Amino acid sequence: MSRLKGQVAFVTGAGRGIGRGIALAFAGEGAIVGIADIDSATAEATVGEIERSSGTARAFPIDVSRQDDVLRAVSQLVSEFGRLDIVSNNAILFRREPVSEVRQETCEKMIAVGLESLIWSAQAALRHMDPQRGGVIINNTSPAAELGVAGSAVYSAIKGGVSSLTRSLAVELGPRRIRVNALCPGTVPTPGARQMNSDAIYEARRQRTPLGRLGTPEDIAAAAVFLASAEASFITAAILRIDGGITISGGA
Repeated sequence: MSRLKGQVAFVTGAGRGIGRGIALAFAGEGAIVGIADIDSATAEATVGEIERSSGTARAFPIDVSRQDDVLRAVSQLVSEFGRLDIVSNNAILFRREPVSEVRQETCEKMIAVGLESLIWSAQAALRHMDPQRGGVIINNTSPAAELGVAGSAVYSAIKGGVSSLTRSLAVELGPRRIRVNALCPGTVPTPGARQMNSDAIYEARRQRTPLGRLGTPEDIAAAAVFLASAEASFITAAILRIDGGITISGGA
């Protein structure tokens, strides 16, 4: 398939998990992909996997919380390939702890990675997306933006901010033909998430999910490809749930 043939995408948090899945899916649909991740080894590993499948990708080992890092990386990607069509924001720093124990530096870093970075990538999109052709920004929110989740106050607040920012950017960037949407994944047992959740927690969430299973990076990536494609050309400001129904069922 080649729904994204000839397009150039910049994907953050693409070294592993959902971001990696999205990057691989974009490449599989013909896109050239910039792989941004703070971990250079995982970024290079994703690039290697894309290249082994005859795709094209470049690694950008950056800290997405830093405006200059994001703007420089996107500029380098565009300098080499001549365009920018898609930005997919997946990077997140997650800490689960009671609000009474949250430290200022932890809070500030989580917000910088999970929310401020979306501002920097939007600035990059405005600089490099063609005014006539437009482009696509895809953010990642969470059911935690709508549900009360103990021990996740900062994360929930960030994801609520992502949902709100998505709608605001959709209105502001619409005249530039830039569509802005957000994915809302349910429980996806990625390597990072597995470090914080036991098998028992995952089983409990599976049982509360109406479709009776947990999500996969491929589930989320398929939705990202749809939102990035021409099939979604009249969709903006949407929060697309890919959660097996857990949000509406009240599970967390």
